[in-house]
Amino acid sequence: MVEYIMPVIAGIAIGLIIGLIIAKVVEKNKATKIIRNTRKEATTILREATVEAEALKKDKILQAKERFIELKSEHEKVIISRDKKIADAEKRIRDKESQVSQELDKNKKLNNELVAKISENDKKLDYLERRTDEVDKLHRKQVENLEVISGLSAEDAKTELVKSLKDEAKSDAMAVIQDTIEEAKLTAQQEARKVILNTIQRVGVEQTVENCVSVFNIESDDVKGRIIGREGRNIRALESATGVEIIVDDTPEAIILSCFDPVRREIARLSLHKLVTDGRIHPARIEEVVKKTEKQLQQEIIEVGKRTVIDLGIHGLHPELIKTIGRMKYRSSYGQNLLQHSREVANLCGLMAAELGLNAKLAKRAGLLHDIGKVPETESELPHALLGMEWAQKYNENPEICNAIGAHHDEIEMKTLIAPIIQVCDAISGARPGARRQVLDSYIQRLKDLEDIAFGFQGVQKAYAIQAGRELRVIVESEKVNDAKASELSFNISQKIQNDMTYPGQVRITVIRETRAVNIAK
Repeated sequence: MVEYIMPVIAGIAIGLIIGLIIAKVVEKNKATKIIRNTRKEATTILREATVEAEALKKDKILQAKERFIELKSEHEKVIISRDKKIADAEKRIRDKESQVSQELDKNKKLNNELVAKISENDKKLDYLERRTDEVDKLHRKQVENLEVISGLSAEDAKTELVKSLKDEAKSDAMAVIQDTIEEAKLTAQQEARKVILNTIQRVGVEQTVENCVSVFNIESDDVKGRIIGREGRNIRALESATGVEIIVDDTPEAIILSCFDPVRREIARLSLHKLVTDGRIHPARIEEVVKKTEKQLQQEIIEVGKRTVIDLGIHGLHPELIKTIGRMKYRSSYGQNLLQHSREVANLCGLMAAELGLNAKLAKRAGLLHDIGKVPETESELPHALLGMEWAQKYNENPEICNAIGAHHDEIEMKTLIAPIIQVCDAISGARPGARRQVLDSYIQRLKDLEDIAFGFQGVQKAYAIQAGRELRVIVESEKVNDAKASELSFNISQKIQNDMTYPGQVRITVIRETRAVNIAK
């Protein structure tokens, strides 16, 4: 049995070996075909890459040639322009050389002429020296003869002559000065009055007089108790939040708000109005309403500034300057509302500049901004004119406007024609009747200073400042002051007042000299 199985197993093994050999041969043939195909593909790819590389190489060579041609043309243009410049420079040098040679020839001719003239002048000078010596000898001889005739020496005669000439020249000079002043007044005052009157007549601004107290009207006195609150807590909270003193007295249907700051006073008034209208009055509500009112008032200040700028036709102002202009509504100067004053000055400046042929827009802008230094957010030691000038410079205003702001109270030197216009219009707006209230003490002191200046001159017997300081009447002693000296005294007093005092408008000085002869008939 075993004998039959073993040949079968051997046959199967041989068959398997033959099958494996056949399988390996088939796989080897497949691998050979794959390798052959891969080599063909690689050859094809290399051939295509070579063709593309050749084409790319040709394109780059063409581009390089074109770039070379462009650079070459640009280089040639540069060389041509450089050659042209060199040629122009050489031409200019040749022209200058020809001009220099011509000037040298002229200078040589002039030098020769000058030498000839110098020689002639030397001859004339010698002749004049000889004549001068002869004249000096004749003068000395004449002086000696005059000394013998008059009995005075030359020095004494000279002293007498100089003295008489001084007196005569002084009187003549005063006469000339008076004539010149009168003539200048006839023309200058006439033209100045014409310009100023035309300007004032074309501007009419309502004057607003403010003080440190506002009156809040209420419907009934029952509201006073609600404003005061339990044990005064409401009124204390309101005063603490606004910084305003609230006076509740026996005045019927009125509450007085007292504060030097008009902005805080306005905030308190508006807050009271809202609280009374709403009916809810307690400390928490008061603080809330005051804060809202402050924001509302700040927005209103900006709106007022914008409306003012639009009304005056001024453009391009910095937002901070517009806000400062709005704050002027709640400031006053000597009782005159600052915003109304600035608007009036701006209109006056624009009209006066137009009358004089200057830039009216620039003058109007400077007139509006001339008092911005009076509304600082923080205290400053600088005068308001200089502070306003610094603000204008900070916000890039025109240098002419900055100089006009700083110089309108003579804090700095006036460097433009607009500056005196601002100063004059400021004085016109502030000095006319009813525009401002002046403190009584300073007003009386100004009158006393006027009279003291008059008493400082010799021969003054009495002096009276009248017409609110617009006129100074001086009575002199007739024995010590003659008519000529009275005119001189009036002029000297006017110059002294003009140099030593600051005053609105002008002051007339009238010197009165009279002689009285009194007898009694019995």
